Amino acid sequence: MKGNELLTLLSLRNTQEEEPPDPQLMRLDNMLIAEGVAGPERGGGQSAAANASAAAASGHSTGESAIEHSDYRAKLGQIRTIYHQELEKYEQACQEFTTHVMNLLREQSRTRPITPKEIERMVQIIHKKFNSIQVQLKQSTCEAVMILRSRFLDARRKRRNFSKQATEILNEYFYSHLSNPYPSEEAKEELARKCSITVSQVSNWFGNKRIRYKKNIGKAQEEANLYAAKKAAAAGNSPYGLTPSSQNSSIMSPPPPPSSSQDGWSLNGDYSSAQVAMGYSPHGVNSP
Repeated sequence: MKGNELLTLLSLRNTQEEEPPDPQLMRLDNMLIAEGVAGPERGGGQSAAANASAAAASGHSTGESAIEHSDYRAKLGQIRTIYHQELEKYEQACQEFTTHVMNLLREQSRTRPITPKEIERMVQIIHKKFNSIQVQLKQSTCEAVMILRSRFLDARRKRRNFSKQATEILNEYFYSHLSNPYPSEEAKEELARKCSITVSQVSNWFGNKRIRYKKNIGKAQEEANLYAAKKAAAAGNSPYGLTPSSQNSSIMSPPPPPSSSQDGWSLNGDYSSAQVAMGYSPHGVNSP
């Protein structure tokens, strides 16, 4: 029986070498290697994390980039550790189960003849069953890496494309043209130049802004009033002296009380009384 077992192991090795690799497993392995989770070195992959976080951190301070790179690398290290622990458990379970089946077949060979071909076929069935577990493990690991990249890199990169100053410029244009918030191509190019972003990003921003404005009119109206107040405050610096009241934050100031009239002018909005005070009658007859 020992000779038969040796032949079985040799034939199994030959069939495994002849069988084409699973394309799904190859794709998952390539993804894990590219993300630095799998590879020749169990602790490797830091260069992949460094390149990814460096690309996402472009345009920000070195200190902040270093912190985010450290966070990303730490999270990726956790995923890598869990992956290798689960992979080791999988390989151990597969080996133990295969050994268990081989022992059972050895016991059965004492009562009935078992050919090496039968043993080989049984081992292949076991490996196919365990292969689905391996696919699930690697697929869930790839999903975890993609979620990590989305949270730590893609989201940060998306936010960094629009600085606070760029957002102010875009919002100011949007609320200044609220009746027709569709900038022309020339306006988009000018906004892109001022905000240091691309024309495509400007178009996407206005498209998303119009959708958000329609979904939440109340909040958008408050924001519109805020930008209108800023615009009025900016206009108050003009040489015409149209400065808003420093004691009242609203755009429209209430009229002063009637007791504040001077030289016969009524400042309470009564225009006819002011005419009479000047000796003018609206019917063409001057008062005595």
